[in-house]
Amino acid sequence: MAENVDELLPDVRRMTLAHRTTTATDMTYGAGSATTVGDQHLFPATGMPACNAYQLIHDSLRFDGDPALNCATFLTSWMEPEAEKLIVENLGKNRVDLDEYQATERIHRRCIAHLHDLWHGSPGQDFTGTVVVGSSEGIMLGGLAMKWRWRERRKAAGKDTSRPNIVFGANAQVALEKTARYFDIEARLVPVSEESCYCLDIHKAIEMVDENTIGMYIIIGSTYTGHYEDAIGMSKLLDKLQAETGLDIPIHIDGASGAFVAPFAQPDLHWDFRVPRVVSISTSGHKFGLTYPGIGWVIWRTPEYLPQELTFELSYLNGVSKTFTLNFSHPACFLLAQYYQFIRYGRDGYARIMNGCLDNARLLSVALEATGAYACISDIHRPCGQFGFSEETRLAASKLLLQVHSKARSGTDPTPNASFNHGLPEVAFRFTDWFIEKYPNADQDVISTLMRVRGWIIPNYPLPPHADHIRILRVVIKEAATEDFVDRLVRDIVWATHTMLNLETQTFGEALLKPLAVTKSTSNLARDIIQLNTSTMPAHEKHAHLNSIVDRIGEQRGDAAAMRDPAMGLTDDNTRKTIHDKSC
Repeated sequence: MAENVDELLPDVRRMTLAHRTTTATDMTYGAGSATTVGDQHLFPATGMPACNAYQLIHDSLRFDGDPALNCATFLTSWMEPEAEKLIVENLGKNRVDLDEYQATERIHRRCIAHLHDLWHGSPGQDFTGTVVVGSSEGIMLGGLAMKWRWRERRKAAGKDTSRPNIVFGANAQVALEKTARYFDIEARLVPVSEESCYCLDIHKAIEMVDENTIGMYIIIGSTYTGHYEDAIGMSKLLDKLQAETGLDIPIHIDGASGAFVAPFAQPDLHWDFRVPRVVSISTSGHKFGLTYPGIGWVIWRTPEYLPQELTFELSYLNGVSKTFTLNFSHPACFLLAQYYQFIRYGRDGYARIMNGCLDNARLLSVALEATGAYACISDIHRPCGQFGFSEETRLAASKLLLQVHSKARSGTDPTPNASFNHGLPEVAFRFTDWFIEKYPNADQDVISTLMRVRGWIIPNYPLPPHADHIRILRVVIKEAATEDFVDRLVRDIVWATHTMLNLETQTFGEALLKPLAVTKSTSNLARDIIQLNTSTMPAHEKHAHLNSIVDRIGEQRGDAAAMRDPAMGLTDDNTRKTIHDKSC
């Protein structure tokens, strides 16, 4: 018989129990131990069994959110089992060891060629590029290459090279600012405004260019609102500037997300190597490239745009190879997973996925605006050329969406996208002015918190400087989202809104005791909400309209007992059985 309770527990359970309950300075986990000083863990003196180590970490990770419900992230959260198998099989390969892994390098070159073709590089023209850890590294390499080329030109002309600057919008992702700071380049941030759709204003940008400007960053897919910046318009202004002053300013495209959306969903949009001033493009494979985190790409139009001084020849890996990445060792597995996605889906498959993402993002946008409580800052659901929220643009968006959805079409056909504004499948939204006036204590942070109660992760954050008085909620629609996903999301946003309003008359805990009923279906909820609000609605009717939506989704109203107990009824064979209504 065991002398103490610990001996009755399996090793894994004993270790896990100790991990969860002990608060002593020295913690012992079976065969291993770790010492803490304050909140810092010192390196363990000894190890532990593999099953114990796995269980400890596995249990700790239960506190993470569900990636499938993380609407904040652009990152891919699901791949097919065959892709995951390839990743696992190649976890030990280092991509830079070209001589040892020649087949991997051939696949690397194929991926670069595929992207050069996808982004309309000139057929038969020499080009260069590389896989990187993510688009951040690609952005840095693109900026560094522009700085070196500018410096070479300035030296050749006998001019000062001490004050380089680069121009981009204040909506830029932090990687663009990192490039400027890390490589001693002045960042000239162009203020954003409602008129510029909270991204780069090309007319203000051109005013910031001078002889020390090494280049410009253009973002195809702002992380704030999903808008594409105007690459072709910026290029034309730079052409005019060159004609007047002789300044030749190149463009690097930050296509972290859009470079895998625009080619398939908006193929006629010129933003890539069809724009003459675009010398390099970077993207994230782990966003709309559909690959797990850990991969990005950067491609230069021709080798001349990547200064040779930035490349290094290596001869100590059983062969001579060149490298021009910031990070040396790089796992080959995600590169191979990217190639798997390329040949698995092809152009048609990627087009079907991107079109589906945009369809669902538009459905969510129009449904949210149809509630009367929310206005979208993003514009992908509005007719082409219409920007900003108003009753007129809301109605126009509703009618266009219903019209497009009423027509049968192929999932690979991008034609309907031309009727809408271009952009990422991203929905950025906020309370309407009517809602704020009606409910001055309404708080979008409360909506974000209440959505976490239901498992959703939806951030609420300010827009870029000069527009940071506006806070927005953001949802990124990815390949795994379906119309049912949108219906459930709309249901819970309406529930959160209704619950927030009730907090003035009850506590938070009391409000959460009244969840949505599970006995009513929310199938086609988003479409039904749109149909409910297809005409101009006076402000005094909007409150009743919002309440009608709450009733539609089955909010409990004093019938808690009936909701707790399933209904009993007779089946076809005259036996009693619990009957459940269709549930969402």
